[in-house]
This record gives sequence, C-alpha cells and structure tokens, in this order.
Amino acid sequence: MSDSFREVTSVSWFGRIKQAVGGVIFGLLLVVLMVIGLFWNEGRAVQTARSLAEGAGAVVSASADSVDAANDGKLVHVSGPVTAESGLADPDFGIAAQGLRLSRTAEMYQWKEESKSETTKKLGGGEETVTTYSYSKVWDDSQIDSSDFKKPDGHQNPPMEIHSKTFQIPQGKLVAFDLDTPVLDRIEGDKDYSLSANQSAAIKAAYTGTKPLGIVDGKIYLGADTTTPALGDYRIGYELAPLGVVSIVARQAGSRFEPYQTEAGDALLMVDTGTVPADKMFAEAVSANTLITWLLRAAGLLLLTIGFALFLSPIGVILDVIPFLGSMARMGTGIIAFFLAILVGTTTIAIAWFWYRPVLAVGILAAGVIAAAAVYYLGRSRKPAEPVVAPNVGVAT
Repeated sequence: MSDSFREVTSVSWFGRIKQAVGGVIFGLLLVVLMVIGLFWNEGRAVQTARSLAEGAGAVVSASADSVDAANDGKLVHVSGPVTAESGLADPDFGIAAQGLRLSRTAEMYQWKEESKSETTKKLGGGEETVTTYSYSKVWDDSQIDSSDFKKPDGHQNPPMEIHSKTFQIPQGKLVAFDLDTPVLDRIEGDKDYSLSANQSAAIKAAYTGTKPLGIVDGKIYLGADTTTPALGDYRIGYELAPLGVVSIVARQAGSRFEPYQTEAGDALLMVDTGTVPADKMFAEAVSANTLITWLLRAAGLLLLTIGFALFLSPIGVILDVIPFLGSMARMGTGIIAFFLAILVGTTTIAIAWFWYRPVLAVGILAAGVIAAAAVYYLGRSRKPAEPVVAPNVGVAT
C-alpha cells in the first residue's frame, strides 16, 4: 500500500543569491575543516603505523594454559578456546542459547516517507521545485517519527514498544585467563540464529504482550496475519556469536588483558577469531590502517570539492538570469572546484608528510630530484650529432 502527493515551491533570483551567499560561508568553513582533517589524518596514520611497528617488535607469545607472571605488563599474544560459566537468555521471549553474545533485532511494520524533487530554472533566475512525497509501509528496526512527515494525517506510526537488544556474557575464560567486556566486545563472528517450532511454547509462555505470536522463517512474528502484515506488527530475529577459539594481542595484567600503551601513542588491543599468528594480526592491522588512511583522504578531497563548489556557486546563480549561461558557468566552476580541491588537498598532505615524516619526505624529494637530474643529463648526452657537410670538389671539364 502506498500513496503520494506533490508540493510546488518557488524561489526568486534574489532569494537564490541570498542562499548562495550563505553557501559561500559554509563552503569556506568546509574547506578549512577538510584541510585540518586531511592534516590530522596523516598524523593519525603515522602514529598508528609506528605503534603497530613498535608492538610487532615487542610482542611475545604466551601459552593460554597458565598465567606466566614474568609476562605481566608485557604485550603478549595468546590463542585458545573461549568458555563461559553461564548461558545466554532473552527473558522477554524465553530464548536460551549457549554462546558469547545473543543479539535480538526487532522490526516494526510502519509508515515511511520518501521524497523526490525536480528543479526547473526559470528565465530571470528563479527556480521552481516540484517535490513528490510518497508513503509506504516498511519493516524498520527503529522508530520512524511520523510527526515529522510532510503529511502526517493518515500516516501515524504507533510507538515502538519492543526494541533491538544485545545479551552478552559478562565474563569469559580463555583457559587460564579471564576475559572481560573490552575483550569480549571485540570478538566477532555473529551468525543467524534460527528459531524452531519446538521453542514456540517457551516463547509464548515468556511473552507478556497481547499480539498473536507465531514462528515464521525462524523468526518471531507478532501479528494476526503473517502473510499480510498490519501497522504495528513485529518481526523479531536473532544472531548468535558462538564460543570458539580466539587470538588476542594485548597487555597482560595478571590473568586479564588490557590495552598496551605504546610509546608512539596508540593503545593496542587486538582480537581475532581462530588461531591467528601474531605477525598476521599485525599485518592485517597495518593493511586496515592503510585502507582507512586512503578512504579518509578520498572523503577529504570530495568534501573539499563540495566546499569550493559552494564558494563559487554565486557565479552560476547570477548567470541563471539566462538558464543556459548558468548551466555553463556551473560546469566551469565545478571543474575549477575539482582542481582546487586536488591542489589544496595534495599540498596539505605533502605539508603533513614533511611535518610528521620529515626524513622520509626529504628522502622522497631527494630521490625525485636525482631522478629528474638523471633524465635531464641522459637527454643531453643523447643529443643528436650535427650533420657533417661534405666539401665542394671541383670537376675538371
């Protein structure tokens, strides 16, 4: 079921110029923030890389079978099976399981608003925007506030009374070691936990609500008709992180693990599922650091482009008196914004390299100068020789 309606709004040329001036201020602020962010990202990357290198050189392997007091305070690598003294339970629905973590995802069938806008430029610089608002019922795991809808009448959502929740063991054991929340939170491997029909009786006994309850496709369904959901019906599924072997790199503190503070600045606490050697865990962390660095660089350059585009936006708005000229201007300012973002972004990164890695930066610069000089002198040495002109020889007649 869905419905929709359209809304038409207009903005004058002077109104658009006023908005563009506001965009200039926001664009400048965005450029400044992105320059700071790109500079910070290089420092973060260097600090993390140095911390990981420091940790890789300091880590020692320890057996999980006993706690060696000689390793207290050191960065240790331990692998072994995780066990728990108690099981997991969701008391709201009588679900019991053995594992590390049980996660409940509750979805409610409710109204959702979506909008789509089409803007047309008018002769004289004004704009007309046609916005189509559409409404449909969807499953969502968070409350959608229908009071914010453009047309709330007939689309009111009931309050969401059942929410997603996670149940995790408070303490675990890694053979001789104790595991607490900071370590347990880092253990991944959650898998779908499908409910069976033979659990239906326990679920119905624990449920205190008034809606009809059933098990459909391994999930709890709260509602009268499972094939045709009604507003306010619930669909509740579970995921379970099973107990298993994990590998940990952390500071040994008695029988516990805690973050290891490096001299470079980062605190190291790494957890992986399965038996993973320490060198592989550090290699994966280095790769993750590189990926994060490049993603943040790309995001910074994109936002720099947007910032410069906003700064130049008044040019297009002013020329929109004739829409064709405004479109051409925006194309040009978009290209300029892109090149300004590349110039400012790469310059910021280069300055950050000189600030955070002066030795490496100078080395790269020197290598570049040497390479350029070599190419230059190689080109000169291969300069073609001047042609030899044969002397004129007279012929007797």
